[in-house]
Amino acid sequence: MKKTCVILAADTMLKGETDDNTAAVNTGPNHPVTTSGRPIRRVYGPTDAADLRYERDLGEPGAYPYTRGVHASGYRGKLWTMRMFAGFGSAKETNARFRYLLSQGNSGLSVAFDLPTLYGYDTDAPEAYGEFGKCGVGVSSLQDMEVLLDGLPLADITTSMTINSPAAIIWAMYIAAAEKRGVLRSQLAGTLQNDILKEFIAQKEFIFPPEPSMRLVVDTIEFGTREMPKWNTISISGYHIREAGSTAVQELAFTLADGFEYVKWTLDRGLDIDEFAPRLSFFFNCHNDFFEEVAKFRAARRIWAREMREKFEVRLKNNRKEQVEVVVIESMFRWRNWTLEAESQPHTASDDGLRAHFRVKIPAGGETTLTYTVRYHTW
Repeated sequence: MKKTCVILAADTMLKGETDDNTAAVNTGPNHPVTTSGRPIRRVYGPTDAADLRYERDLGEPGAYPYTRGVHASGYRGKLWTMRMFAGFGSAKETNARFRYLLSQGNSGLSVAFDLPTLYGYDTDAPEAYGEFGKCGVGVSSLQDMEVLLDGLPLADITTSMTINSPAAIIWAMYIAAAEKRGVLRSQLAGTLQNDILKEFIAQKEFIFPPEPSMRLVVDTIEFGTREMPKWNTISISGYHIREAGSTAVQELAFTLADGFEYVKWTLDRGLDIDEFAPRLSFFFNCHNDFFEEVAKFRAARRIWAREMREKFEVRLKNNRKEQVEVVVIESMFRWRNWTLEAESQPHTASDDGLRAHFRVKIPAGGETTLTYTVRYHTW
């Protein structure tokens, strides 16, 4: 029954169907809806899947259009990278945190930068007063980056950096710091968020106008394609769009539209899609409506696969798998913050920000506190 519901949920989202079942059990004033407000039936039966064509509407895992995933064995064959999103205070303090996380089993790093860094301000700039190190680490120079990465095995781990408007500059610092230690840029692996379109849509941490911002994004994609084959040069993000209030369908629509726009701009630069497409990655929200989220992820894979094959004409090259398969592999997810269990006094507000504390239960019987900061500002 669970499998049938998942199939139906995916099929509903993909085809844009609405509930037209007139049976009494599926109607009434308390008709159920998903978290996004899409109507769903109270009861499903075999007739609801009577028109399902297995190969067309579902297919095998690891096969086009990748509805059930890009790996035939899912994560049984290879686990995802475990990384804690971390960064606070100075580069030295965050470096100590990174060392601890790696010692405790993290298989990669995920760097959180503070707001001055995200907006391109030095730590000592007047505009940055009171914001240093609050929601991430402050990095103002190559020396800061060298301290941040001191002693870390950069050639053996992957690093994710949540940075957008100044992404090209911060990435250049990362590369330079690694090369000063003798690590070749071609050895470096990781992901740069670098998704400026979602900044204009949702997060609002843009610095430059749209056109020059897009040029910088394509510059990084081109550089990574030429020089850094292990690096994902962009993480096309739906997470922030969903957190800003969108529905699941809106998150998916805006995110994929952004992705297609990056592809168009990069093609206009003259790059071959079979060369740069494998290093486009995605970052989606993972909400708490299980079947709706399954449908969303399935729809994302199907739509992206179809467009890559039919519109952008991705082809087999050099005995490699279709690039669309590689494109969808590098997807990251973050649990929606609003669904965590709040403390009795979850919020403390000031005139420049709002900080929410959540208590999260862990299996060992203890508990830990996750702090998620939403900063309202006028920069």
